[in-house]
Amino acid sequence: MPTNAAVPLIAWSRAFPGTPAQVREARRFLSTIVAGREAADDAVLCLSELVTNATLHSYSGRPGGQFTVRVEMNGNSFRIEVHDEGGSWHGAGAPGELHGRGLSIVSRLARDWGRDGDSEIGWTVWCELDCR
Repeated sequence: MPTNAAVPLIAWSRAFPGTPAQVREARRFLSTIVAGREAADDAVLCLSELVTNATLHSYSGRPGGQFTVRVEMNGNSFRIEVHDEGGSWHGAGAPGELHGRGLSIVSRLARDWGRDGDSEIGWTVWCELDCR
């Protein structure tokens, strides 16, 4: 019998209406999953930035729009994904601009982050953090 048994992947997923008020609900959803973990506060802050972007800058923020949060935990790491309904992609804002620094925060707190998809099928922006 092997001594290094594979750690099972555990995943949660939930869809939210694409309104700014749902940013708080998404944070609550993640908070219950990561409670007591070393990087819980960082994870919730990263999610807040990703969800805020989905509601403000994607088609998810249109009437009837939605975004989906997916969380995967595997051993001592977790991955947070936010899938939106697409739209144009805007990079980081210039210094002095009111918006555009959320992904910079995510890049500093997360072990890794990225995006997949396109403006038509939707963007999935994700980050990975270590947890204990």
